[in-house]
Amino acid sequence: MTLAVLDTSALLAMLLGEVGGGRVVSVLADSAMSTVNLAEVVGYYARKGASERDIGLVLDALPIERVPFDDDLATKTGLLLPSTKMAGLSLGDRACIALAGRIGIKVMTADRAWQPLGAQLGIDVELIR
Repeated sequence: MTLAVLDTSALLAMLLGEVGGGRVVSVLADSAMSTVNLAEVVGYYARKGASERDIGLVLDALPIERVPFDDDLATKTGLLLPSTKMAGLSLGDRACIALAGRIGIKVMTADRAWQPLGAQLGIDVELIR
């Protein structure tokens, strides 16, 4: 059973041993992530100079359900733009929120800008720190 959708910031907090990462560890085996957010994590490591092989070694071992960014998620993500514009959410942020809304479970993030949007968007936002 999936307990949480992970935002890029939540997964990176866990991987980098940052504050709040332990909260992610507690749901990791029962978590999901959009492939858009997975791409953001890959991009983080690529910017730091990691090779594709090394990035794969880190990410492939994680028991996260990877949810493809399909037409339905693309539409739901795009429709979030007007209601999240003032908070400055990125495409990845909105993809994460759209997935949480589709599955009907909480989203875990380190991004405080999401908190006030939870009730408005009908999702449970759990800040990890």
